[in-house]
Amino acid sequence: MLNDSHCHFFSTQFFNTLSRQRGRGDTVTALCQELQWDDPGTPDTLADRWVKELDANGVTRTALIASVPGDEASVASAVARHPARFVGFFMVDPSAEEAVARVTHAVTTLGLRVACFFPAMHHVALDDPRVDRLVEAVAAQPGTAVFVHCGVLSVGVR
Repeated sequence: MLNDSHCHFFSTQFFNTLSRQRGRGDTVTALCQELQWDDPGTPDTLADRWVKELDANGVTRTALIASVPGDEASVASAVARHPARFVGFFMVDPSAEEAVARVTHAVTTLGLRVACFFPAMHHVALDDPRVDRLVEAVAAQPGTAVFVHCGVLSVGVR
């Protein structure tokens, strides 16, 4: 069995968030054209495309990551559509006021399994008490984990 441990789910919500961050009012279609990427469509459509990619490359299962905070529902939809193929990961910003509630909702209601921290992106060190609260929320749910992306993170399109 071949598993992929790090696969970003660039959903429509991801592109909407990216557009807001850029402050240019780009549509999802315009951003995708600029990047020369396919428009993601619905979460189910994108999930089906990922399954085709997995099949074409002999990959049995993958960690599917919501690539912006607040995009848990897109990954949860993909996981629900293909539960044997995807394990749901989601990004969380420890500095966000609602971070603990989001983590709890993601793991208890949406069925996602791994909270992802990006210290370089969110400017919150791993020894920060806000991270402790999130780790405790994740640890309270059996079968969950924390993933930490270390190092400098650069997303050129931003």
